[in-house]
Amino acid sequence: MTTSPTGSTPDEAARFLDAHPEIEAFDIVLTDANGIGRGKIIRRHELMGLYTGGRHLPISILGLDICGEDVHETGLIWDQGDGDLRAWPIPGTLKAMHGTTPPRGELLMSMFHLDGSVMTSDPRHALVRQVAALAAEGLHPAGAFELEFFLLDPKFDEQGYARPAAAVLDGRRSDKTEVYSVDHLHGMEPLFSDIYRAAALMDIKAETVISEYAPGQYELTLHYRTDVLQAADDLVRLKRIVRLQARRHGVTACFMAKPVEKYAGSGMHFHVSMQNEAGENVFAEAAAEEGQWTPAIRHAIGGLRATMGESMLVFAPHANSWRRFANQSYAPVTPNWGVNNRSVALRIPAGDLRARRIEHRPAGVDANPYLVAATVLAAIRKGKAERIDPGPETTGNGYDTEGDLLPMPGDWREAIRAAQGSAFLREALGEDMHRTFTAIKAAEYARVARTIADVDYDLYLHTV
Repeated sequence: MTTSPTGSTPDEAARFLDAHPEIEAFDIVLTDANGIGRGKIIRRHELMGLYTGGRHLPISILGLDICGEDVHETGLIWDQGDGDLRAWPIPGTLKAMHGTTPPRGELLMSMFHLDGSVMTSDPRHALVRQVAALAAEGLHPAGAFELEFFLLDPKFDEQGYARPAAAVLDGRRSDKTEVYSVDHLHGMEPLFSDIYRAAALMDIKAETVISEYAPGQYELTLHYRTDVLQAADDLVRLKRIVRLQARRHGVTACFMAKPVEKYAGSGMHFHVSMQNEAGENVFAEAAAEEGQWTPAIRHAIGGLRATMGESMLVFAPHANSWRRFANQSYAPVTPNWGVNNRSVALRIPAGDLRARRIEHRPAGVDANPYLVAATVLAAIRKGKAERIDPGPETTGNGYDTEGDLLPMPGDWREAIRAAQGSAFLREALGEDMHRTFTAIKAAEYARVARTIADVDYDLYLHTV
């Protein structure tokens, strides 16, 4: 038996198999640079071998673009002969799935070299590295992600556009925004009940659901975790749950940042705080000094603002991501900050001082949560180390800010170039992950740039 570099043990598998004699197969899932689950479905009898010796997977699985095609510029394909590496189970992630026939389980995996050393183009390792760096400084990040998404009809409308799904309860349709409508939620109650059941089986504490600010748009919140790695795992798994359960109910769960042009897009807000060795929230001011921000939270905001421009490719990684950013769209357009203000990029929510945190709002739901969290934590570390001042708080309408507070890329191409040249992002993600991620994004940009869109024919076919 080979010792697992993740700390997983065969005892975990044995206990699970004993407790679940009904489960016949397992999804083993490795998350790639785009946040897509790659892996295999293995049979029950194969599980123990995975815990005793890992599972060989090709190195190229981490060098794929959004279409699942090789990106040679990552250096992970023929430069290394597309050899096998070894994926190992992440402890605590072996869980039963809800509603599968026959019954299946799911297991998250992480990639290592054959000698057990870390394969640093695995996105989860980028976050592990930043968590470890903060631990060396006596700090421990806590956090949670919010999941916004659309439930769409599997068939487009007569004009070829996406449309909201009909209620799974009774087939009723609504093209109204329905923001915060409780009655509107009732139409999707059977689906959300299955989502909650599936989340509970995986020990994911899915909490509030709301009807969001567009027809067919919803938001699920997740319980705050003292372990930010677990918070990112929760988000990865919850997206898979929502997608699968929606499909079972005959609707499409859409995690594009902007699927409908005239309505708001979907964000993936990341709430983050920092605890010291005593378990105290270092972002929290004393009750008698409410609103007198601690140096820890001020410098964190300073670091996040200073690095946001060169980090935007992580937060908005696709061509469609950039359609989300527009004035008065609930998506930030400049790296400002404020208190209890949803028009800014970095929001300090109101509420219990003990829960003082930063809500990081730029990332779309199409972003990879491991890379988002790693980049945010690296920026907080930079702000702390360099004692970066956050500048003045934005009050009122953050979209009315005059001029750019700090340089920000104007589109996907600029974001790719900024990321490629960023020493900060190279440190945040690690050399290999930075090369892999930016190479994949550059290849995807080239694919999009050479594609003739319908709008081109509409504007130019008969006119130029």
